[in-house]
Amino acid sequence: MADVQLFKFDGLFAESTPEPRPRSTKPNKYEFGIAYGVPETIPLDGLREAISKGLKEDGRGLAKYPHPQGYPPLRELIAQRLLATRNVRVSPDDILLGDGSGQTIHLICEALFDPGDVVLTESFTFNGTLNSMRRFRADTRGVPCDDDGMIPEALEQSVKDSIAQGKKPKFIYVVPTFQNPLGWEMTLGRRQDVLRIAQQYDLPIFEDDCYVDLRFEGESVTSIHSLDDTGRVLYTASFSKNIAPGIRIGYVTAPPVVMERLKVIRGGWVNEFAAMAVYQYSKDNLDDHIEELTDVLRGKRDAMLAALGESFGSAATWTVPSGGMYIWVTMPEGTDASAAHSVALDAGVAYQPGHIFAPDGVSGKNCFRLTFGYNSLEEIHDGIGLLAEVFTREGVFAS
Repeated sequence: MADVQLFKFDGLFAESTPEPRPRSTKPNKYEFGIAYGVPETIPLDGLREAISKGLKEDGRGLAKYPHPQGYPPLRELIAQRLLATRNVRVSPDDILLGDGSGQTIHLICEALFDPGDVVLTESFTFNGTLNSMRRFRADTRGVPCDDDGMIPEALEQSVKDSIAQGKKPKFIYVVPTFQNPLGWEMTLGRRQDVLRIAQQYDLPIFEDDCYVDLRFEGESVTSIHSLDDTGRVLYTASFSKNIAPGIRIGYVTAPPVVMERLKVIRGGWVNEFAAMAVYQYSKDNLDDHIEELTDVLRGKRDAMLAALGESFGSAATWTVPSGGMYIWVTMPEGTDASAAHSVALDAGVAYQPGHIFAPDGVSGKNCFRLTFGYNSLEEIHDGIGLLAEVFTREGVFAS
């Protein structure tokens, strides 16, 4: 056996296959980087009961392959909830279940992008979506934003610039509610403006509404999908944030012509066992659970804001989100917030450097994102204090 030469796959990978990247397999002591769920609110008893009930009612159906679009009772429930909470009028046939919203986003990108196609996003956006866009070699362009969302004049100019280059955008991607990573909520007026521009230039919109249930204050703003009567808005959301990331159940709504492509591209089925559990739990318990979850998250947000004030003071500014899981921290221009990233990880504190959320991969070096769901109130206080110490030792504050 010592003389056996192992086969080498080097040189066989497709050009479009991404290079491997190191990934954390467990949370850091102070996990402010990855948006894990809130451990103390995972409804273990409710999920056990839901699984048991689901198996009793429909368990023998697991002997068959699932419906191509996913568990029909769950799609029916999603359609009902979308109408009740987001004024989104779709049928179960317009819904495709996925392994979290990450898969549905990836499917939309695969269905619509050819290499070089232009897509417009917010100035900073979900890095998972950016990775999918890069996977299919899209030309991703960030549109300037303020605290109300995408700036309409900037969006229209970006559309005009793209068209003038002979590259009409394939779609506009937005995270309008408790935006990841910026934390703001797009106003109704801005949602109307984005839709107006999309209609004027005949563009689709891809609305990512994964954080909409995590509201701490204020009145709900209706979805962009609900404002449109032309069928141009694709909509995705997930049970990852309102139940648990490990559930891995998300969904996307799309018209039939898009839905048929998505089913072909996926070529498989979503986990029926998980979908069954989510359905049985959600139909009777989800609203009460969301109320409990948002109460806990509100307290953790407040703890992180207080810790930032205590430890960072005037060295930075930060958003005060009215929902979601993210705080965006901005330091003075010229500061490199990523410079201390590896040292902070070694110390047990995780955060996400701002440039990973930038479509150009460069902007936002003076910024970073924090998430506050995973740790306890005491850990949040101690972890932010330790992060400030690391920044001080590494000269980040002085840069």
